[in-house]
Amino acid sequence: MAPKKKPATTAPKAEEPQKEKKVEKKPAAKKPADKKKSDKKPVKKGKDANLKPVKTKQTGKPGSAKEKALSAKKAALRGVNQKRIRKVRTTPSFKRPKTLKLPRAPKYPRSLSTKRGLDKYKIVKYPLTTETAMKKIEDNNTLVFIVDRRANKYTISNAVKALYSIEVAKVNTLIRPDGEKKAYVRLPSDYDGLEIASKIGII
Repeated sequence: MAPKKKPATTAPKAEEPQKEKKVEKKPAAKKPADKKKSDKKPVKKGKDANLKPVKTKQTGKPGSAKEKALSAKKAALRGVNQKRIRKVRTTPSFKRPKTLKLPRAPKYPRSLSTKRGLDKYKIVKYPLTTETAMKKIEDNNTLVFIVDRRANKYTISNAVKALYSIEVAKVNTLIRPDGEKKAYVRLPSDYDGLEIASKIGII
């Protein structure tokens, strides 16, 4: 029985050095594996393993678009009517606004030139030379004219001054039954009615 036990003791001795070699190889294999892990990121398995990270293009300053959007949002939330200024009223009454009407400035005339208005030649038509008119000149120092119906006392006196270069004290008017206007032009006391009548050509 003794010779059978010897080969049993020799077999485990040969196996022990092999186990020790395996233990020594494991730490040597782990060291380079640890370096690789530190250099590279862990690889994901599954559907996300094939996806690549998308690079976003930055335009302008970093975060400028975001800041603009935030400022626009704040402004929209604040609203427009933040500061209210009351209009100072100085009168108790209210008036409707009037539309500005500018004078016309045409580039070319739309119609023909209108007729002249009442000038000195149109106002004084002719002097009267009747007997009553001559008596007025002698007694009252007054000249009698037929004038335009549209003329008034002020325009008649100005026309007589311009035409005959004389002063006028007073003007009286009346409209005759035939529709003509008669003007009695009284001269100042300095003037002689007969002399002026002869200059005009009445006498």
